[in-house]
Amino acid sequence: MKLKIYDDKQSLSQAAAEQAATAIRKAIVDHGRARVVAATAASQILFLEELTRKDGIDWSQVEVFHLDEYVGLPMTHPGSFRKMLLESLIQKTGVQKYHLLDGDRNLAEVLERVGQAIASAPIDIAFLGVGENGHIAFNDPPADFDIEDPYLIVDLDQACRQQQVGEAWFSDISQVPEQAISMSVRQILKAKELLAVVPDTRKARAVKACFEGEVSPMAPASVLRTHPNATIYLDRNSASLLNPVSQN
Repeated sequence: MKLKIYDDKQSLSQAAAEQAATAIRKAIVDHGRARVVAATAASQILFLEELTRKDGIDWSQVEVFHLDEYVGLPMTHPGSFRKMLLESLIQKTGVQKYHLLDGDRNLAEVLERVGQAIASAPIDIAFLGVGENGHIAFNDPPADFDIEDPYLIVDLDQACRQQQVGEAWFSDISQVPEQAISMSVRQILKAKELLAVVPDTRKARAVKACFEGEVSPMAPASVLRTHPNATIYLDRNSASLLNPVSQN
């Protein structure tokens, strides 16, 4: 795992987008297509904006999988991750093949359909965030590091739900769904390359716990340290609690 620290969110996003674009182009050259997992949250918007501006990507050869989505939330809701994925990536680039997690439909059918699609071939690169509670996707602590299912239904903890209120997607915690569809930890780790974009001071405690503490289900993103090709992009704010030795 590599930690890369930048002065601000803008330079972090630009650098992460360059790495992501390189991986997508290489996958298309190597085997005619790129299979990508995309996270959608407040911390990812600037990164995705930078990525969609990159030249030399044949987006018609890119297949996109969604990382997570709330159960029971319509796509019209401002907090819908499907809505963000469509607006921030798919509609801007003209991606033709994508798999949305319809959290307000038959969940068993959604899990089977998207699960079969993602398991059909390797994922070239997965874009991730890290939550204020250390989660990856919606795998809140204690995360299940062992389940093999590509997608699962998870219960959202209080810290995770409060973060969504803090990001202004919901007016109060009673409006935040209590469950979500999430890509499993094991499925995330199957991607050939992982790229996590983690800016802002509010992520500093999680960054320290996940990247300086033990690899543990109580710090779910710590599992990224076990992947042979994972890069974590931080800004000075999110890296502010790290020991100096970790920053080199």
